[in-house]
Amino acid sequence: MKNLSILGSTGSIGTSALDIVRMYPEHFKISALTAARNMDLLARQIGEFNPELVAVLDKEKAFELSKILTGNNKPEIVFGESGFIEAASYKQSSTVLLAMVGAAGLKPALAAIEAKKQIALANKETLVMAGEIVMAKAKENQISILPVDSEHSAIFQCLQGNQQKDLKKIFLTASGGPFREKSFKSFKDITLKDALNHPTWNMGNKITIDSATMMNKGLEIIEAVHLFNVSHEKIEVLIHPQSIVHSMVGYKDGSVMAQMGQPDMKAAISYALSEPDRLDLKMEFPSFTDINSLSFEKPDTKKFPSLLFAFEACRQKGTMPAVMNAANEVSVELFLNKHIEFLDIFKLISKAMKDHTCIDNPDLSSIIKADLWARDKVRSQV
Repeated sequence: MKNLSILGSTGSIGTSALDIVRMYPEHFKISALTAARNMDLLARQIGEFNPELVAVLDKEKAFELSKILTGNNKPEIVFGESGFIEAASYKQSSTVLLAMVGAAGLKPALAAIEAKKQIALANKETLVMAGEIVMAKAKENQISILPVDSEHSAIFQCLQGNQQKDLKKIFLTASGGPFREKSFKSFKDITLKDALNHPTWNMGNKITIDSATMMNKGLEIIEAVHLFNVSHEKIEVLIHPQSIVHSMVGYKDGSVMAQMGQPDMKAAISYALSEPDRLDLKMEFPSFTDINSLSFEKPDTKKFPSLLFAFEACRQKGTMPAVMNAANEVSVELFLNKHIEFLDIFKLISKAMKDHTCIDNPDLSSIIKADLWARDKVRSQV
């Protein structure tokens, strides 16, 4: 049985992971849960899964949660950055699912690695901001980092049983989001409601906006560079609207391996938690005879410059990926709060990257400073 810490248990990844735990209580036990704001859902999860430790955003949320919980069997409640770090390194847990959104996941990820936990990684930003540091720490502590993103899980599976030296290309697929067929001229009229209406995947608001701008794919490019130790020049993004092919890997002999399945995150989550075994999720295969075609097309980088930002961040390395990520996080937050328009997201990210003086081979302190600089830079523009 694996003892799990789930960081971000009330989000889409966290709730899907708990669905899997619910299906296989003989395989998994919940030792720690964390959530930022949704205390009602967190309280229900605590009542069902009985974790020993719970971490929340701040002291006020801790007080709110303690008032909701009833009975004598209450977990220890901690809060703030130190609380999330404690949950990530909790001694009773053997595996940590990092499903927090944004840069806040970086320090807990490092804490989990230092505590020699098995890592199931759904937090792209951890590797985007500090991929070199994180992967070096994982190697030093002999820790595996297993991807939870459906695309990276697909690549990971396609690489099994093959040699790194034979890898020629990674084909990273993307649904194209809600604006794939929308003309660039009409982008100025995109509303928040439009952007939150994803045609395929059910995700949280931040990730849904990232899909609409295709920044999620930009983040995934950088994540793949670090996870699979490849140059960004070996990564090609393909628009695949059906979301059946989750990604592909090409080898030097011309062979291409694809991993396919329903557009449901549970398959990738369960594989990260149970690898090398597979759990029976009672999930249907895609109905191939009912699918008229599986189509692929090149992304339009005029409409979606986020992909260009990501490749540029890969070229510059250093602190530039952290700046790109921080600028995006703040821009998306501003858009979600209706302070800026959709196209302003691209403008603000581009401005922050152009004005940043990149630091090569940064330590963690320099990365965090660059992150804070980018956040202040974007807010100062609005």
